[in-house]
Amino acid sequence: MKDMRYSKTHEWVKTEGAVVSVGVTEYAAEQMGDAVFVELPEIGASLKIGKPFASIESIKAVSEVISPVTGRITEINQSLLDSPEAINRDALSAWLIRAEVSAFDGTLMDEAEYNKAVSVSE
Repeated sequence: MKDMRYSKTHEWVKTEGAVVSVGVTEYAAEQMGDAVFVELPEIGASLKIGKPFASIESIKAVSEVISPVTGRITEINQSLLDSPEAINRDALSAWLIRAEVSAFDGTLMDEAEYNKAVSVSE
């Protein structure tokens, strides 16, 4: 998608006006396996590029979600707390948090760059 950027650690960022949504990529969801639990931060918590802000527990392991932005969380996706499997059904729609952003990771990739990076790593 044109309005999305992707991190080297398999998170996506979608800009929606002054706010961004952040989630994990389809590749990350596939690698994790079936999500069974999601731990999300509190609204108002700070985000810092390169630092974990959430975790997703799957049938395989617990994976930290690394922030591709610096900013402040304005909303969390409450529905994922009851239905973490939504991440596996449609990772690009299952946003984890929304945030006001003061900085973006300078290494974020567009879709073509990300797909190339993923295919090289497989």
